[in-house]
Amino acid sequence: MDAGAHFGHLKRKWNPNMEPYIFMEKNGIHIIDLQKTIVKIDEAAAAIKQIAKSGRKVLFVATKKQAKELVAEQVKSVGMPYVTERWPGGMLTNFPTIRKAVKKMISIDKLAKDPSWDNLSKREKLQIGRQRAKLEKILGSIADLTRLPAALFIVDVMKEKIAVREAHRLGIPVFAIVDTNSNPDGIDFVIPANDDASQSIKLIVGAMVEAVREGLNERKAERKDDDETPKKKSRRKVKKEKSPEPKPVEDEKVEDDEDVIDDKQDTGDEEE
Repeated sequence: MDAGAHFGHLKRKWNPNMEPYIFMEKNGIHIIDLQKTIVKIDEAAAAIKQIAKSGRKVLFVATKKQAKELVAEQVKSVGMPYVTERWPGGMLTNFPTIRKAVKKMISIDKLAKDPSWDNLSKREKLQIGRQRAKLEKILGSIADLTRLPAALFIVDVMKEKIAVREAHRLGIPVFAIVDTNSNPDGIDFVIPANDDASQSIKLIVGAMVEAVREGLNERKAERKDDDETPKKKSRRKVKKEKSPEPKPVEDEKVEDDEDVIDDKQDTGDEEE
């Protein structure tokens, strides 16, 4: 409540589909039911934790002014990709082209370290530098995204409607902060809350980032256990190989062979 997450929009701007999440109306403004908000945050955090634990990526999208810096600062700490500048159209549906642009940015970085860079004119260096800065601004935060994300977390579904549409087309689940003026239909994990207040955004994004961190820590712990388990098994195998085992089957076989030889000798004597 201190973060102002319960404040919705004016009644005349509301979306009727948000009615289940509205607690009351006060002074012409809708008040969001924070009990439902808490439940939805827990559900979304649990799902995001499992995604992070499986080693997949969650793409955070927040291009509105009051959310840019908050989201970038928090998401960067867990190494997840994020978009805080203009959403590049076709980023998901035309992902190979986006990857080519990212590779171009990487190739420019390699060129800058190469000795041939000194042979370029000032004008060429300036042009390449501007191109690199432009690519960095839009795609720098998703440079490590080598494949499509497992999910999207969106701060404002109305502002990021293109991102939501692309995710739907590819069947990528969408987590989103949904205000009273937005349509929750088509959003897989709806978090009813104020998407304009910076403190509200910080609180909810912080909960999601913490869920990602927990998932990554659990993944590391499981990997560590898996690395130690084969070593223990290999030691047991070595011990078993060193200890000699009796071979009663071979002795029985030798005895059987002797009986066969004796039988052959007996039959030979009878024929004579």
